[in-house]
Amino acid sequence: MKQTTSLKLKDLAFFARHGALAEEAKLGQRFKLDVRLKLVDDLSYEDDRIEDAVNYADVYEVVKDVFTGFRFNLLERAAEVIATEILERFEKVVEVSVNVKKPSVPVDCICEYFAAEVTRCR
Repeated sequence: MKQTTSLKLKDLAFFARHGALAEEAKLGQRFKLDVRLKLVDDLSYEDDRIEDAVNYADVYEVVKDVFTGFRFNLLERAAEVIATEILERFEKVVEVSVNVKKPSVPVDCICEYFAAEVTRCR
């Protein structure tokens, strides 16, 4: 029987200064991110060791370091850099999707958020 594993990090909240407008860079705002990982098939967890899995705390640190350590004009670019970095650092990850949600959009609308999602695969 084939076994597949996925991990999800949901509604990670960060304050950052991303956006194309000067005011967004100056004032900053809160963002939320969802990260979904698909791992290589047929991993075994029988020994119950973290070495046999992907440590989601380490994944979180990568997301935090990229998202708060750089400034992006585009949500798409932020998601892309995070996805690429995760694939480079975690060999057991075969696919990663990053959804960056921006609740305070500079648009005259009433909405929950605007978002960009990027998926990258090996």
